[in-house]
Parts: sequence; C-alpha cells; structure tokens
Amino acid sequence: MKIYWIKAQAPRRVLALVGHLGVNAEFIEISRGLKTNDYAALNPNMRAPTLVDGEVVLWESSAIMAYLCIKQGSDMWPADNPQEQVEVLRWLSWDNCHWLSAVGPFYFEHIVKKTFNIGPPDRAALVEKVPNLKTYAKILDDHLEGRSFVACDRLTVADFHLASMAADWREAEMPFADFPSVVRWLDTLARLPAWADPWPKTTAAAA
Repeated sequence: MKIYWIKAQAPRRVLALVGHLGVNAEFIEISRGLKTNDYAALNPNMRAPTLVDGEVVLWESSAIMAYLCIKQGSDMWPADNPQEQVEVLRWLSWDNCHWLSAVGPFYFEHIVKKTFNIGPPDRAALVEKVPNLKTYAKILDDHLEGRSFVACDRLTVADFHLASMAADWREAEMPFADFPSVVRWLDTLARLPAWADPWPKTTAAAA
C-alpha cells in the first residue's frame, strides 16, 4: 500500500489513521509533484492524499479513511452498522459544508502560509471571519457537551475529519475561549500519539 501525501490537513487525517490503526504503508511525499502527469494519472484532481493498494486507487480523504477501516476491521468507520454510518456521514457532511469554511481562513493564514512559506498571516482579514467561526463552534460545542467524541460515543473518522483544520487552533488563533467542549475534545485528540504527530519520519520522493 502506498500513501501519497503533502503536509496539509486532508493528508493529516489519513496519516493519523494509518498510524492509529497500525497500517503497513509506504509514504510518498509529493510536495513538488502534484502537477506531474504521473500523479495526475492517479488523482485527476492533482491533490493529496491518494491511496494505491494493488489495483485500488482512491482519492478523497473520507473514502480513504473508510477503506482503511474496512481493511483493518476497525469500527472507526462503522461498516456493519448502517445507523452509525449515517451518524458519521452527518458530521463528515457538516464538516465539508460548514466547519471547513469557518475554521479554514484561520488555518490558511496561520498554518498553510507558514508551512509553504507564502507570507505572514493577515490578521486584519480574519476579523470579519470570527462571527462565522463562532456560529459553528457553538453548534459543535453544544453537541460535544457531555460527550468525548463527535459520533457513536467513541473515536471515529468523524473526529479526525473535523479536527484536521482545528488541531493547531492555538497557533492559528482560532477564538475558542468561549467553547470549552470544543477545546476539551481537541485536547483529548492531541493526546493520541498518532494524531499528535502524524507525519511520516521516512518517506519516498515522488518520481
């Protein structure tokens, strides 16, 4: 199995899951190879991550995470429980439709820019983004009150999905001071070794 990755939030989800489940994989960093013809033949979106497992080629982190869980027999994706699948899918959809756009500007300004050396954060541009973030942070905070995890009363791929852009919330200066359940949840995930440090120590370079 090969995992093509860059240091970004979607690959982080997959890499953390690989580590958490103990999946044996070869990691191929493609920081400079997203636009090559060879990579585009695997992933026409020319983004990361991409999984190659024999004849199986998958892109989109949610699909890759579900595949890994099924392959490993992990209920982090509840393959044998349709009701739980619906619950996990609800939060994956909420992430894509609401949470990502709320936390994404802070993640971009403070994390992406630093990672890829594309300039200092524009804090002034984030001022108008605060109300939207707080709107959805309250929804998540209310849901997490009395809960340790987002769905199914246990760790699932929904947690890794939602937390990927918010994991470095302090560095990203996300205004979560009024949302203690969100902070508690993120800090709980940070104590998982595979989540706290998901990046491969040894990787192959993309051709």
